[in-house]
Amino acid sequence: MVRSVPSRIALYVAALIISIYSAFPIYWMVVSSTRAPQSLLRETSLVPGPFTLEYYSNLLELTDYPSQLLNSVIVAFSVVAITMVFSVMIAYAVTRQRIRGKKLIVGAMLYAYMFPPLLLAIPIYTIFTKIGLGDTLLSLIVAHLTLTLPLGVWFLWGFFKNMPFELEEAAMVDGCTRLGAFLRIVLPLSLPGLITVAIFSFLLSWTDYTFALIMIGSDANKTVPVGLASMIGSFDLRWGEIMAGSTLIALPLFGAFALLSQYFIQGMSAGAVKG
Repeated sequence: MVRSVPSRIALYVAALIISIYSAFPIYWMVVSSTRAPQSLLRETSLVPGPFTLEYYSNLLELTDYPSQLLNSVIVAFSVVAITMVFSVMIAYAVTRQRIRGKKLIVGAMLYAYMFPPLLLAIPIYTIFTKIGLGDTLLSLIVAHLTLTLPLGVWFLWGFFKNMPFELEEAAMVDGCTRLGAFLRIVLPLSLPGLITVAIFSFLLSWTDYTFALIMIGSDANKTVPVGLASMIGSFDLRWGEIMAGSTLIALPLFGAFALLSQYFIQGMSAGAVKG
């Protein structure tokens, strides 16, 4: 469909406004994290400066941010790895094997994903406390899997379901085993979906606050979102350090989207059509 010039201009203007609206909080966060203390709360200029790295040095030297960052890295990468392995296994099984009620299984997992995190966090915390795993990173990893695993299974189920089985049969006729056909044919063709699931899993785990707040009580096991929130006191509000910490949280996300944006867009488009 050919659009008229005014309609295209209106579309570009609307896209520009939405982009500025979405990017401004990130811009303000980065600018505030590098602005000198004397001008951080006194000036509201949109122009960056005067510059300083004082907040970053204070954050890394005077707080527990490095250990909290390490905890977040351990939890996030563990969640991504476990989600990828089990979501691929489950999604492939329900699309290629004759399993009774497989649509019910996928639907139930998607339904479980719709529960608010706070509704799941309290009973999960009670269970882990009774079995002696309370206030551990393992309990937080398992809690995050209640969100990432259903999403991964549902998303990959759409990929595997619409992938012709004849491709695997042709590979097996040529001498591949079932596992070999899966590794050489199915996984490479599903790469956009796999990357999309990995990005979503990392995003949900890396930025989680609800589960981390309830599951973790000790300072040694806190993750970055909870650690930054604990810096907000009744009488001492360290805005500079909070903005610096938030910027460091966002950097891995920016890097992931910048490097994998092509696969991410393909995965989202294919998932929207196939799922």
